[in-house]
Amino acid sequence: MNRLNSLVSANHTVAAASRPARAIGRMKPQRDLPQCVMSPQHYERNYEYPLLVWLHDAGGDERELKKIMPLVSLRNYVSLAVRGPSPWQHGFEWPETADAILSAEARVDEAVAQARQRFNIHRQRIFIAGAGEGGTMALRLALRRPDRYAGGVSIGGCFPAGNSPLARLSQIRRSRLLVMHCRDSVTYSVDKVCDELALFHAAGMSVTLRQYPCGDELTTQMLHDLDHWLMEQVTGVATAEQPEAVQPSEWN
Repeated sequence: MNRLNSLVSANHTVAAASRPARAIGRMKPQRDLPQCVMSPQHYERNYEYPLLVWLHDAGGDERELKKIMPLVSLRNYVSLAVRGPSPWQHGFEWPETADAILSAEARVDEAVAQARQRFNIHRQRIFIAGAGEGGTMALRLALRRPDRYAGGVSIGGCFPAGNSPLARLSQIRRSRLLVMHCRDSVTYSVDKVCDELALFHAAGMSVTLRQYPCGDELTTQMLHDLDHWLMEQVTGVATAEQPEAVQPSEWN
């Protein structure tokens, strides 16, 4: 299983990434919001594409999208990543405080709105995913806005706690969630996963859980499986193996 040992060290040239992060006002548009956006290869203007929103782990930034998407798919999605609201070590993070959650939500909302102005995006096929701390925030935002997101994915990030992640329980029971767990994680233990499974069962939620034989790391298999799961949600067809790429004309 190939491992991506350092996502944040990749040297990519992304114009938006050189702009300094600023505090986000709740209603003020951020035209210089630090973000990275990737269009699919052979983009077809008349087709409504799925949108994949990616949230980096603590210490990362929006530029890691350039390393992630070639291992997910360069053809199936419009994709974007935004920078976490708080500096942390050599990158940025997604704190779980009430103010930071509002800031994260505002950043992602603004980036999605800008992407929809540039690309033809299916409004019911917007997915949000992330790694580690970004995965926890991805699940939180998917649960806060089940009307906006078709699904949420966390790779190596625990289920959000505090600030009422299940406040919209009657609606989020229909949410499609994927949790990828690293079996040998030192930050997200198997016991924690078991506690979360009990919570999902008690809440009547449907969550797909997959476990991988690795420590706290992001692997190419995880990203392959992410593409597989996303395309199952898009097409409504579960298959044993996902083709390398799906042409827009083949989607429902």
